[in-house]
Amino acid sequence: MKKYLIVVAGGKGTRMGGDTPKQFQLLGDKPVIMVTLERLHAIDSTMQLVLVLPAEHIEWWKELCRKHSFAVPLLLAQGGATRFHSVQNGLAMVDDIEEALVGVHDGVRPFVSSRVLDDCFREAWIHGAAIPMIEVHDSMRHIVSVNGVTEVVPRDRYRLVQTPQVFKLSLLRRAYEQRFVESFTDDASVVEALGEQVAGVEGNRENIKLTTPFDLVIAKTLMECWIPQQEI
Repeated sequence: MKKYLIVVAGGKGTRMGGDTPKQFQLLGDKPVIMVTLERLHAIDSTMQLVLVLPAEHIEWWKELCRKHSFAVPLLLAQGGATRFHSVQNGLAMVDDIEEALVGVHDGVRPFVSSRVLDDCFREAWIHGAAIPMIEVHDSMRHIVSVNGVTEVVPRDRYRLVQTPQVFKLSLLRRAYEQRFVESFTDDASVVEALGEQVAGVEGNRENIKLTTPFDLVIAKTLMECWIPQQEI
């Protein structure tokens, strides 16, 4: 079965600071988004990658490709007003009329493991939809009043969600025919709005989303000290 992976990289990176969007911040000697794409291609070169970028970043991207001799084969789509609309545009690049599997991945998650990617695609084929999740290690509290009163919640009932989130093509197409609502925080929430269930697989803790300057510090440490030593 053919596999696609839509990589969304449309964030403005306001929490990262500076004038450079977070997907174009350097990680080692390359922009984060290139590190992500090269890793995904190295894990599975048969998977068709679809990169979604804001219109105003496309020429910048092409110049970066020339500068860094970037050669990973991919399809390029223009981003939309929200992540939902960006995924819609990426999904439009998937022209299979037969059933396929389609994943959606954050362009600023360069450390997904091959095991997680394989597990997500396998479970999506079985269940129709699969997402990676990790356990919550910190104590959690729920805000119960506007005065700031909180109550403890059992952390073993909660999980942190990562990407890639993988679906059967027919299901994801049907989900993204819905009208956008603010409660759509990720692709799983879009699919669940149809009344469908989503299977979970164990994620890898290194698969962090680079959002703040501190995240970038962690990522640089992973690149320099950990990744060359073992497969994550």
